[in-house]
Amino acid sequence: MKRVINYSAGPAAIPVEVLEQARDEMLDWNGTGCSVMEVSHRGKEYDALHMETMDLFRELAGLPKDYHVLFTTGGASTQFMMLPWNFLGNGKDKQADYILTGNWAKAAAKEAKRYGKVTTPANMELEGEKFVAIPKQSELALNPAAEYVHYTSNNTVCGTQWQYIPDVKGKPLVCDMSSDIFSRPLDFTKFSMFYAGAQKNLGPSGVTVVAMKNDFLTKAIDDLPTMMSYKVFKDKQSMHNTPPCFSIYILNLTMKWLKKNGGLAAMGKINDQKQKLLYAAADNSAGFYQGLAKIDSRSWMNIDFKLPKAELDEAFIKAAKAAGIVQTKGYRSMGGIRLSAYNAVSLKDVQTTIQFMDDFRAKNS
Repeated sequence: MKRVINYSAGPAAIPVEVLEQARDEMLDWNGTGCSVMEVSHRGKEYDALHMETMDLFRELAGLPKDYHVLFTTGGASTQFMMLPWNFLGNGKDKQADYILTGNWAKAAAKEAKRYGKVTTPANMELEGEKFVAIPKQSELALNPAAEYVHYTSNNTVCGTQWQYIPDVKGKPLVCDMSSDIFSRPLDFTKFSMFYAGAQKNLGPSGVTVVAMKNDFLTKAIDDLPTMMSYKVFKDKQSMHNTPPCFSIYILNLTMKWLKKNGGLAAMGKINDQKQKLLYAAADNSAGFYQGLAKIDSRSWMNIDFKLPKAELDEAFIKAAKAAGIVQTKGYRSMGGIRLSAYNAVSLKDVQTTIQFMDDFRAKNS
């Protein structure tokens, strides 16, 4: 068996140690004689796993007891709808701020417009779908009437990332952290709510983790379809219906792996090294590798660049695959190359990639 270096933007690489444990427990999990996919979610074995996973998430995020951890389905895209439906209703009279820094931020705002008025403190779109910068705090024109302020912490398509938590003047702050959650230390208590599809840094697709402060949750409206209500998810411990048990199991193993390896502080140091090495390889290439994002807005997770000619982009992708480095093609609206260096991509993987980049440049300059 040969493992490749996987730069997929999502579903993304999962730590090998986690995959190996899941393999070993596939037929007999926790002494049950069954896979975790086969046991009842109402049974004591799964219940213990479910609650432990919530506690692990709180521990890693440093959340106090007044935060609820919810396991939902439908990816972050379903949160784009659930959030405004719960907090704006559908009367169109309430307002919310959406800071537009990328494709997924735009998608979230589009859904919110179905339920209330969306105001935009900043819109960083330049041409078409190209976003290359994050706004400065001084550039945010916040709406005093907004029920909450929403932003996307990392933009997988365009390779930008917030390097600060915006000050929203006491308004509830909500963040889509799908593509950089648990990649480095952060003061998560500054958020009234944050959420993430698991398939970047937390495990496989199928589960979305939502963390919400209780005083924000109490403001959610009550008259909602059962499976769209955050209050129902909280009251039923995310088990009103059958949860995505296997995805939560892998989430559990991934967080244990993260904790075992030093938690967010240690992971932040490794990810900082990774991004500095990759950007240095591009910046020191005499223009052969051209970064797409503004330097002060560069993502640690999604490193985007172009080569001098489009045909070289394709040659790079093909040669990288032959060298065991896969999923390097940039998003369709951006083109170029995208290296999604999530937590499971090791420092050694990055060093091997940089050697490939240097060799490719030497052969094609």
